[in-house]
Amino acid sequence: MAQTIREVMTRDVEVIGPQDTLRDAAEKMRSLNVGALPVCDGDRVVGMLTDRDIVVRAIALGMDSAVTTVEDAMTGNVQYCHEEDDAMGVLARMRDMQVRRFIVVNEDERLAGIVSLGDLSQAMSEQRVGEALEHISESAPTV
Repeated sequence: MAQTIREVMTRDVEVIGPQDTLRDAAEKMRSLNVGALPVCDGDRVVGMLTDRDIVVRAIALGMDSAVTTVEDAMTGNVQYCHEEDDAMGVLARMRDMQVRRFIVVNEDERLAGIVSLGDLSQAMSEQRVGEALEHISESAPTV
């Protein structure tokens, strides 16, 4: 039987608000030892912020992390999947879209969790996940 994303995703994901500062976001990433945070306005996902976003879209341009908001550096049009999606299908989407994680939403389009290649590697063959990672890494677009 095919596994659903609900079975492999990470639940209880820490989030950041769009009006929080990049310094707050960086501190949260450091303390949680993560490289990405969903950006939520209440329980609605409005974007994703990665450590790379902070560096490339803000710090490298001379923005002050103490006053620059998450909203100013986040990716607004994020890719997501649903809890009931087939895990193999999501892995294929990750490969095709060259991303390493998806936000997971429930039937009401509210944040339910996050699924990463690491989560999928626990549930699938190393070969399939390795092939997806190789494709993502080889042809990842540069920002």
